[in-house]
Amino acid sequence: MTSQEIKDALAPLLEGDIDIEEKTLTIYSRDASLFEIKPQVVIFPKHARDVGAIVKWVGENKEKDPTLSITARSGGTDMSGGAINNSIILDFTRYMNAIVSVKDKVAVVQPGCYYRDFEKETLKQNWLMPSYTASREICAVGGMVANNAGGENTVKYGKVEQFIDHLKVVFTDGNEYLVKPLTKAELEAKVAENNFEGSLYQKIWQLIGEHKEKIMSAKPNVSKNSAGYYLWNVWDEKTQTFDLCRLIVGSQGTLGVITEIGFKLVEKPAYGSLLAIFMPSLDHLPEIVNEVMVYKPDSFETYDDYSLKLAVTFFFDFFIQMGFVSAVKLGLQFFPEALLMLTGGVPKLTLLVQFTGDSKEEVQDRLKELQGKLAHLKLKSRVTRSPIEAEKYWEIRRQSFNMLRKHVHGKRTAPFVDDIIVKPEHLPEFLPKVEAILDKAKLIYTVAGHAGDGNFHIIPLMDLNAPYSEDVILNVGKEIYDLVVQYKGSITAEHNDGIVRTPYLEIMYGPEITGLFKQTKEIFDPYYILNPGKKVGGTFEDIKRTLIRKNN
Repeated sequence: MTSQEIKDALAPLLEGDIDIEEKTLTIYSRDASLFEIKPQVVIFPKHARDVGAIVKWVGENKEKDPTLSITARSGGTDMSGGAINNSIILDFTRYMNAIVSVKDKVAVVQPGCYYRDFEKETLKQNWLMPSYTASREICAVGGMVANNAGGENTVKYGKVEQFIDHLKVVFTDGNEYLVKPLTKAELEAKVAENNFEGSLYQKIWQLIGEHKEKIMSAKPNVSKNSAGYYLWNVWDEKTQTFDLCRLIVGSQGTLGVITEIGFKLVEKPAYGSLLAIFMPSLDHLPEIVNEVMVYKPDSFETYDDYSLKLAVTFFFDFFIQMGFVSAVKLGLQFFPEALLMLTGGVPKLTLLVQFTGDSKEEVQDRLKELQGKLAHLKLKSRVTRSPIEAEKYWEIRRQSFNMLRKHVHGKRTAPFVDDIIVKPEHLPEFLPKVEAILDKAKLIYTVAGHAGDGNFHIIPLMDLNAPYSEDVILNVGKEIYDLVVQYKGSITAEHNDGIVRTPYLEIMYGPEITGLFKQTKEIFDPYYILNPGKKVGGTFEDIKRTLIRKNN
């Protein structure tokens, strides 16, 4: 079907907007990944009824036109290619962006709400959903749930999956359902229902029961994972709870379309500050990680020497982000780092350890105690004395990807090994091996991430018009992911699979578990109308075919 035919067929069914203008289709052909796929139609649904009508119509017309599919999209910040496709894009940010309620430490919100707006509302009651990402100023909550996002507070609080009270989801029959944790008795009652929802629960319960040992043994041996479907999380043997939210979270819109999210909230800490540790090499990294984690920090982050150089060189970028007065104050904080660079002392890694507490004195005492505990390593370190000084380090960490993307000309950011994780004790061996692979391919790259759990974001720069660039991506990706599997890690801790990693899932899990992923997909979506090619069915040819060919 043509774009016009799809629009003509759907327009009488919807209250939302349908756009097939060339300019719009071009904008929605990209997310934050290295891929480009032009859709036929972009739809801005007004409510869950619109979503249900679209899903039902696509299901009814799939046989007539096998290319029809739906990809849900909110902020468009996905780095894996998860928010693009060649058929219908549903953008929730125009209309389905409401904060429905904030009460009793639960916030009910629609998927198109930007996290920055959501946080402002929860902070009015001194509450917070703490698993926000480095892209917190530009991402929306729907994508955070779809990817099972994590961020700088994950070491203390865990990922988004820990903060889901309930979801509302449109499944492939076109109806909206409330999804929440069920007791064993509630599950049995649900399974007994003679309808679509009951059948879905029955089939997933049976699949998990029949393959319980294999599923549990496949769970990655790391603290964070966004690869594959989380079949090991659905049934909690200890509490006798069946929670389908734990499967939908992180499924990247491939099992259903989320229309409402209930987030659990925590109280915002009264005060926070951090210790910056400057490391000339990786030699003492596991020892530092072990020492720091004893103190149970809220955050334990890192960025590399290239990120620091970018921040010092282009700190005027912060004027745009923060406004004149705040940016001037922040800029003055960069003098010590500029001096450090001029004297040739740029650290290989900067580690950020943040604590929060009820008072400034309590937090400062803990940071100084930790600083003293690490004194025998003779590393330069600094306890920040003010919020603006601490903010300097956080802005370097949060903005490194954007600065890299903006200021290196002739190449573009190529996030294809951007979210690897191994246990922290392996980092001194693991990271030099990763760097050797990247250096052999003659790639420029930055390294940032979450030192507390061994999760690193490596962003190479590439000219995708250069000969063999796609071969470099595929070969380097395979080498690094083979290394990740060797160290029993995950190929994606929080950025998800999308186009860029789905073909590698069999390397990580093997054919039997990826076969169970396929069965899971087909229980929810037997005709592959929801975000096809992500999680299941994606190929290396898809990566080659959809790579952006222009460096802009």
